[in-house]
Amino acid sequence: MPAYDRAYFDRWYRSPRTRVFTRAEIERRVRFTIDAAELLIERPVRNVLDVCCGEGHWQPVVKRLRPAARWEGVDVSEYAVARYGRKRNIQRGRFGDLGKLALRGPYDLIVCAGALYYIPTSELRAGLDTLAGLLHGVAFLEMFTDKDDIVGNVSDLQHRTAAEYDAIMSAAGLAHLGMHCWVTAAGATALPEFERGRR
Repeated sequence: MPAYDRAYFDRWYRSPRTRVFTRAEIERRVRFTIDAAELLIERPVRNVLDVCCGEGHWQPVVKRLRPAARWEGVDVSEYAVARYGRKRNIQRGRFGDLGKLALRGPYDLIVCAGALYYIPTSELRAGLDTLAGLLHGVAFLEMFTDKDDIVGNVSDLQHRTAAEYDAIMSAAGLAHLGMHCWVTAAGATALPEFERGRR
């Protein structure tokens, strides 16, 4: 597992040559996920959980767009929590240990961007079970299969097929809406048929 220290975040989030996303790209993603959640819940987002949030790059954007919304972050990085934990409300924890953390759900929006395809399958299953129980809106869960090109850190990639992800997400009780957005299976029953993800 990478060190997730300052050098890691400098390389992938700040260096103009190697960073994965610019600030403008992060803002577009935040706006999209908030809009998707609010379209579904039919009111402004009140709370956001960002799992594997790193330094909490989404937090300032969420705060600016929805000042009244409560944002909570979880990350495994000792460095990120030491530097930004108090300022951005980030607590330390692994994806698979979400059920052991003091999380204040349910959440209108849950985010896990750029991380699921690094998490071992047993840990992924445990975390998704907890995450599904905390979700009362939309989850933005980026996942890329063994057929996708990954830009950025390629160490520790978990090479899974689309069928494997389908089985894992279904077992967790999550239904795909498309564009990395998921709802609980119970929440999907209220949607029109063509708004539910299909293969």
